[in-house]
Amino acid sequence: MTRVAALYDIHGNLPALEAVLAEVGEGDTIVVGGDFSRGPMPVETVDRLRGLGERARFIRGNADRPAAGEGAWEMELLGAERLDFLAGLPETVTIDVEGLGSVLFCHGSPRSDEDIITAVTPDERLRRILEGVGERVVVCGHTHHQFDRAAHGVRVVNAGSVGMPYEGRPGAYWATLGPDVELRSTEYDLGAAEAAILATGFPDAGELVATLREPPTADEVARHFESLASG
Repeated sequence: MTRVAALYDIHGNLPALEAVLAEVGEGDTIVVGGDFSRGPMPVETVDRLRGLGERARFIRGNADRPAAGEGAWEMELLGAERLDFLAGLPETVTIDVEGLGSVLFCHGSPRSDEDIITAVTPDERLRRILEGVGERVVVCGHTHHQFDRAAHGVRVVNAGSVGMPYEGRPGAYWATLGPDVELRSTEYDLGAAEAAILATGFPDAGELVATLREPPTADEVARHFESLASG
């Protein structure tokens, strides 16, 4: 059994990632829950995470799919070897976690990296999403807002977003698992991060900086995502 730090939706925001890594326990396994390579510092972020060695377990998110997710800007920077690494990542990882047992980590949902699960997803749709899942705890991301809820005997946790959170206030959001679930947030030097992001040449740098400074609230985002959800 082990403890896990779940780091989701980093989106190439290296300053936010570094702040979180400074708070992760030395013995903790780190699950990188997808959508980490697309953003202003893709090479630095991918290399930093790979440099963690065997303690890091990776999931591919929809934005990490080289053919479908990456923009041309990131693809050119990442190069063939890193893109091959991303293409070979699994969509789910299962880990035995101290106090929680077998935990399934996925990006969108156990069935798709683009599935939408929010804090207000109707129980009936969530039942369909979780059909066939044997684990009693599922950790997801994709919708960039934290929650911890139960439905049909399964505890569903959204770890939040390290690099582009929708929580109504700035910070880097993540979760620890073992012996229970703790939804966490980490402050970092937003001014320095914004300057670094704007200096990268990332095409969406201005939009990202504005979101980091004044993120939408979790309630707003949950309602918006639910309006897009189907199935």
